[in-house]
Amino acid sequence: MRNINPRSAAKFIIFAVLFVLGIWGARNFEVGTLKAQAEERYSELQNFSKVLNLIQQYYVEEVDTKKLIYGAIKGMLRELDPHTNFLPPDIYKDFETETSGEFGGLGIEISVQNGVLTIISPIEDTPAWEAGIKPGDKVIAVDNHSTKGLSLVEASQLMRGKKGAKVVLTVVRDGEDDPKDITITRGSVKLRSAKYTDMEGGYAYVKLTSFIKNTAKDLETALEDHTKKKGELKGLIIDLRRNPGGLLDQAIKVSDMFLSEGVIVSTIGRDKNNKEVNMASRKGKYLNFPVIVLMNEYSASASEIVAGALQDNKRAIIMGERSFGKGSVQSIVNLGDGSGLKLTVARYFTPSGRSIQAEGISPDLEVEDVDAEAFGKAVLKSRGTREKDIQGHLLSEKEKSDSDKIGKQVTTGVDAWWKEANLKKEDKRTPREKLLAADYQVYQAYNYIKAWKLMGNIKTGK
Repeated sequence: MRNINPRSAAKFIIFAVLFVLGIWGARNFEVGTLKAQAEERYSELQNFSKVLNLIQQYYVEEVDTKKLIYGAIKGMLRELDPHTNFLPPDIYKDFETETSGEFGGLGIEISVQNGVLTIISPIEDTPAWEAGIKPGDKVIAVDNHSTKGLSLVEASQLMRGKKGAKVVLTVVRDGEDDPKDITITRGSVKLRSAKYTDMEGGYAYVKLTSFIKNTAKDLETALEDHTKKKGELKGLIIDLRRNPGGLLDQAIKVSDMFLSEGVIVSTIGRDKNNKEVNMASRKGKYLNFPVIVLMNEYSASASEIVAGALQDNKRAIIMGERSFGKGSVQSIVNLGDGSGLKLTVARYFTPSGRSIQAEGISPDLEVEDVDAEAFGKAVLKSRGTREKDIQGHLLSEKEKSDSDKIGKQVTTGVDAWWKEANLKKEDKRTPREKLLAADYQVYQAYNYIKAWKLMGNIKTGK
């Protein structure tokens, strides 16, 4: 999303007025055609004015004119895409605070899909996340109020409330027959956009939960701390799964950290000849180690910009599942009375010219998600019997040594192997061990990134 300053907002409002009067685009139309269009629009505006006057004079009860005008604007915007919304003063004020990293609410990103209010992603460590809201949940009611026909802004308004107050979301979840009520206690949402885990051996994992005003700085701090404490960074896993996006400038800054040159992202609006291109600054600090980016179907917007930039510039391998496909640009216009307009003004394109909108980013390596329990079973099932698993086998020198150390016969077999690798007590496992044991996609990414240098050293014959 892009913010527009008051001066730009004034220009935008003048632009909108000129558009309504039919003046915009005069150079592209014959004078007669332009005049006809202007008269048609003028006539339609006159109809609106007539209806407004009739309501004010003859409606059975006295009405609030501002409420009628706001309602008319909302109705007009419903004819456009779901990301274009009118923001009344109270909502506009809340909207401005959300990108700062701390705000009151539930901590979810929502969208309208096929007319149904749908959770793109709960943001980690927020009230919605802790209450068990999942990506893909379809919200059919909020506190028993149906969400049918609501815009994103109206739905958001239903969910808002005082900190500490409870709200009940009625959701329909894939794979479950009946709707379920999930109670969430509204809280102060403090976003921690970059979460670092030391993967040992010089490797690092960073999960970006969203793109807020300090995301690039937080990521850089995490990587700098790693090199100070652990030395050389040999490889990095950037986890963008369930990241709903956020600020465009932060997506550009994050991408720029890993690029020495090239295009990061392009935006094209109505005028196809007016293309805005964002280039790498040539100041990228992290250029000499492999990067794997994890994505899934709930990675959207700014997440897709980063993945597309690193993929097209051959800087990273994208692993996981096809992303959400939210490839449109919204500008925020301050309308002067405290209200605002969130307007879709362009589409995003990756460096190679691919449109993200409704397409998403396809992974280089497709790896489906597997829950932790199934992951454990899959690993056990896939591991065949080896010599060391046979009862009574001759012990290896290592087994003898281990046996002497613990004073008893070493337990062997698949069950013991899995218990040792994945079922240690929580308080004894390192963050790395917990992450690898619980997350199949991270496990696979870690194996690939460790093998990267090794694979590069393999010689092929001609």
